[in-house]
Amino acid sequence: MSNYQLTKQFRLEMAHALVGYDGLCNQIHGHSYLLEVTVEGEPSESEGSDMGMAVDFGTIRRIVDGEITSRYDHSLLLRDCPETAEVVEVLRRHFDRIHAVSWQPTCENILAHFASLIEPHLPVGIRLHSLRLHETAANCATYLPENRI
Repeated sequence: MSNYQLTKQFRLEMAHALVGYDGLCNQIHGHSYLLEVTVEGEPSESEGSDMGMAVDFGTIRRIVDGEITSRYDHSLLLRDCPETAEVVEVLRRHFDRIHAVSWQPTCENILAHFASLIEPHLPVGIRLHSLRLHETAANCATYLPENRI
C-alpha cells in the first residue's frame, strides 16, 4: 500500500513580540500567518465514506480549528517573564486572546507548540509529517517531527 501526504492550509492573524531580541521584532507586531499542516498515512480500503482516503480534509480542519485557530486567531503571544508581566495583566483586563507562554514566540517555537496540540488528536494510522508557518510572504519555518519515517 502506498503512503500519501495530505496538506491543508489555514490562515490566522496573530501578534507577538520577542522579548530581549536585538531588533524591531522586540516590539509588539502582527502577521497574517499561513499555516500548512501536512499529515501522512495510507488510504482506507474498507467500505464506507472514507474509502480511498488516508484522512478526510474535514478531519484535519476540525482538529486545527479546535486546537489552533479558535484559540490563536486574532491573539497576542508574549513570553511569560518579568518584562511582560505588567503588560499581560493590563491587556487581559481588556482583551480575551492574550497568551503568556513559557517560550519565546518565534516562528520555530510556535510551530513546535502547534505540533504538540495537533498530534494527540490525529486519527489512528495518521502521522504528522510537517508543519510550515509562513510569517510573511518571504519568510517561513518548517517543523519536522522527530518520529518521522
